[in-house]
Amino acid sequence: MITVRVLDRKTGKSVKSATVALYFSGFLTSGFTRGEYTDEYGEAHFDHEPGSGEVYVSGRKVREGLLRGLIIIYI
Repeated sequence: MITVRVLDRKTGKSVKSATVALYFSGFLTSGFTRGEYTDEYGEAHFDHEPGSGEVYVSGRKVREGLLRGLIIIYI
């Protein structure tokens, strides 16, 4: 399970209804996940094994590297 929590950079508050997608660039699994909307806690949940890839929020790449566990993104 991978969870992406999106927070407002200025206020530190959760961002609700942001679209989050993951891109995996592994040998066996590559490509985009289905987009998920953040909930009232600013979290989007993905049932995916950890791997190398990228995090996209509202269509913009915001992180690259190992994707696993809880990932916190400030926008």
